[in-house]
Amino acid sequence: MTSKENKKAGNWHSLDKEEAVSALDTDPKKGLTSEEASKRLEKYGPNKLPEQKKRGPVMRLIMQFHDVLIYILIVAAVMTALMGHWIDTWVILAVVLINAVIGFVQEGKAEQALENLKKMLSLEAKVIRDGKEKTVEAEELVPGDVVLLESGDKIPADLRFTETNDFQVEESALTGESEPVTKTADPVSEDAVVADQASMGFNSTMATYGRAAGVVVETGGDTEIGKINQMMSEVEELTTPLLRQIKSFGKKLSVAILLMVVVMFAVGYIFHDFEIMELFLALIGLAVASIPEGLPAIVTITLALGVQTMASRNAIIRKLPSVETLGAVTVICSDKTGTLTKNEMTAKTIYVDGGFYQVEGSGYKPEGAIKKEGEEDALEEEEIKKNKLLGRLLQTSWLCNEATTEEKDGEWTVNGDPTDGALLTLAKKSGISTEDFEHLDSIPFESDHKYMATLHQNGDERMIFVKGAPERILEMSSAVWTSDGETSFNQEEMQSLTDDIAAKGERVIALAAKKVDDSVTEISREELEDNILLLGFVGIIDPPRPEAVEAVKKCKEAGIRVKMITGDHAITARAIGEQLGICEGKEAITGQDMEETSDEELVDMVTDYDVYARTTPEHKLRIVKALQKRDHVVAMTGDGVNDAPALKRSSVGVAMGIKGTEVTREAAEMVLADDNFASIARAVEEGRAIYDNLKKAILFLLPTNGAQALLIITAILLGITLPVTPVQILWVNMVTAVTLALALPFEPAEAGIMKRKPRHPDAPIIDLYFVWRLLFVSVIVGGLTLGTFYYLYLNGAENELARTAAINVLVLGQLFYLLSCRSLHNFAFGSGFFNNKALFPAIGVLAVLQLGFVYAPFMNTWFSTDSVNGIYWLWALAAGVLTFILVELEKFVFRSKAG
Repeated sequence: MTSKENKKAGNWHSLDKEEAVSALDTDPKKGLTSEEASKRLEKYGPNKLPEQKKRGPVMRLIMQFHDVLIYILIVAAVMTALMGHWIDTWVILAVVLINAVIGFVQEGKAEQALENLKKMLSLEAKVIRDGKEKTVEAEELVPGDVVLLESGDKIPADLRFTETNDFQVEESALTGESEPVTKTADPVSEDAVVADQASMGFNSTMATYGRAAGVVVETGGDTEIGKINQMMSEVEELTTPLLRQIKSFGKKLSVAILLMVVVMFAVGYIFHDFEIMELFLALIGLAVASIPEGLPAIVTITLALGVQTMASRNAIIRKLPSVETLGAVTVICSDKTGTLTKNEMTAKTIYVDGGFYQVEGSGYKPEGAIKKEGEEDALEEEEIKKNKLLGRLLQTSWLCNEATTEEKDGEWTVNGDPTDGALLTLAKKSGISTEDFEHLDSIPFESDHKYMATLHQNGDERMIFVKGAPERILEMSSAVWTSDGETSFNQEEMQSLTDDIAAKGERVIALAAKKVDDSVTEISREELEDNILLLGFVGIIDPPRPEAVEAVKKCKEAGIRVKMITGDHAITARAIGEQLGICEGKEAITGQDMEETSDEELVDMVTDYDVYARTTPEHKLRIVKALQKRDHVVAMTGDGVNDAPALKRSSVGVAMGIKGTEVTREAAEMVLADDNFASIARAVEEGRAIYDNLKKAILFLLPTNGAQALLIITAILLGITLPVTPVQILWVNMVTAVTLALALPFEPAEAGIMKRKPRHPDAPIIDLYFVWRLLFVSVIVGGLTLGTFYYLYLNGAENELARTAAINVLVLGQLFYLLSCRSLHNFAFGSGFFNNKALFPAIGVLAVLQLGFVYAPFMNTWFSTDSVNGIYWLWALAAGVLTFILVELEKFVFRSKAG
């Protein structure tokens, strides 16, 4: 019998463990046999989430041609083929194919990088099979397997617990609840929701304390996480600003080319005596001249280079356009723990016996001085031992604790709850010893009771140590332990004191103790109620990452709002937000406030708050939608399964590579290998540089295409000989596209790029200034080329010679214009002139190709060119320099007006 045949309506949590074991036909002591496990694996499939259907290699390659500019090129290739101009045809098709191959290869690299990340994060599980403990890949688990778990393990499938020993699980990835949940082998109510199913362990949640054994009841897509994964397909996925703009630009360009061809056909046919075939060939040349053949390849290469750069900066980009979209981001919504902070809880403040102490050091390394507030000198170990109440508080921190710390490869790590780790480290810093304390009994922490207690014997002294939430410990305390003995306290004053500690961004833990006689052998909750003595408080902080503080500052200078979304209390969250420079005096809004707010009201409120406290993953989706209704481009981080819909809805979903789940990584456009907010800020900077380089590429390509189109239009309008032939135009387009234009993606970010405001997501790539520049440069380069041809033609030069000299002017004009395009607004010969390592090799390759075009006999035959002497090269060089000077003057004039 199997799980699918025996489970009662899926209510494993409500079955007795014996019933569950029987239904799964397994043995909790011996587990399954290897033979039975193999049979079940074949029947149920591997224990992994169903992957979203991916395009195969053939479809991925075909989709590289799905672009309006590519369609235009293919039509041009067909037209030249029908005309019998096969060189033209093959050149166009070569450009199309090169673009497709580049996009195909780069998408493959991105997917492979993600696959490598999956392998790095793959799980193993400890099971009992054939009566023996063994470790297997998590994917090999089947219903009926008996899994053994301990603190620090990630639960590999949905389990029904059969044994638990002070076992706690952090289930925020599934439920959004940040506090660990205590698990039990006892059944729970049949109508219990997932968050209340204490007898169950769920796939991808994390054990934080204790040990347990459980039997696998669901695997793969049938797990709770698998069900959420299936629901994700219902969330609308938005396209990127770049894709929208490129698509719009391509449509407008195609319409403009069509209208221009029709008008020129009418002019040539009606007003001049062009032969039909001659006119048709000229119009093909006009169409080809107007199309920026290199643009699709430039877009792909620019984005691909961004992918490679980000991979070296701990970010894996899953979709090429996402790199550029990051450059348009106006809001970054980020988790706090581990992303904006170090995820290393550290005790910083102690309050005991009416006085405050400050603790130095960070993380779980047991080094750092303890100083009394207002004093410079650190307390010596002997001073701490003499201070009985401080010593008692530190003993409580150590003994009422479920964590351990250890050093691995020079790094200190915690096994168990991070808060317990911080308290344990605090005690170790003090130098006190707890070796003589014998552990007798304990009550583990439960979210319902909000405290933990332990019973210890030390010589003749038997003590109960208690720690927990301040409000709960204050309720349970009959008095406060001071050097004057047991003293009554004012509840409101103590609560105000804890609020003051929390206002510094510290999570407050209250510690208490009680002496008992030897007859007490176990702890009862009734014994503790209103019957313990408050020792004091410890303030614990997860310190902000220094690089995150700098990154937030950088984002704000760039006009990007950073919003912190956390499950912490509002006071703590606001304080951390202040330290990070996020909120700066503003209040935090809580999840409860959001629950009482309609979606329409949230749209009005969402820009007023930068810190969101006590939130659940479901709130993230509402925040994203509200921001998008305010026309923001939103980057959203997430690690839990319930974060996936928000990540998918956002403009750029950012998943955590270390603590994130498989579902979030699949839903995201970017995966952070280091879970660090600074990597997001660097990605934004890279995205802006990429967008700049794309604009530079367009600013370079369109005027050069405009100059070529101007040559053809002028010839048709005047009814005179074409200064360049279609095949010669194709040569110029190809040789400049594979050399000069390909150098622009390698341009480094310009100075001050992160001091600019974000561009509007709907801002067109081709604005009015670009139109002016297109016309300005087209007239300069086209005019110089046209003038060269007709000066030589009218002075008796052969067509081949005149056209070759004119093409040299055209090519060198483009070369010098490229130098000017390297900066959109600043002087070309700035401090970064030599930073582009691809520029000068590209110029060298262009020189070799152009020399071959002019002097190689077979090139003379193919392209109808002729060898020219040195004077014509000087002529072309002078034209290029003149082009450069005029464009730089134009930039100076516009910059002066803007200033």
